[in-house]
Amino acid sequence: MPRRRPTPAPPPGDHPGTADPNSQESTASAAPAAAWSPRDILIPYVLLAVSLQRAHGYLIEEYLRSVGFFSLEMSTLYRTLRQLEKDGLLQSNWEPGPTGPARRVYSLTDVGRTWLDQWAGTLDTYRRMLDQFFGLYGQQRS
Repeated sequence: MPRRRPTPAPPPGDHPGTADPNSQESTASAAPAAAWSPRDILIPYVLLAVSLQRAHGYLIEEYLRSVGFFSLEMSTLYRTLRQLEKDGLLQSNWEPGPTGPARRVYSLTDVGRTWLDQWAGTLDTYRRMLDQFFGLYGQQRS
């Protein structure tokens, strides 16, 4: 993960596609440029999970799987948690486990809350655009 604070992707339309000018494909047939990678979408979900309840890694993993992150690797989750802590979005403390070893428990910082709020706004924009797309797509199929 890059050593920078994660930034919410700008709403669609705020950036042009980035087709390779040397490519043989026409702009119309080129795949649209992705505004974010799959790992980027993990960030708002991790921030949301921790905002709902201070939690250790396995609880966060359980939450993420419950909302659809079925192929999430634990190494990816722990790298993301460490980077978010390094960026000041999360903080953690070691706490004794009820029956086993101590666990690192994460909580959201004020900066993390701000980033979560920004992500919510960005994702709301995408949701409205997707709702519009599927509304028009459904009319076309009727």
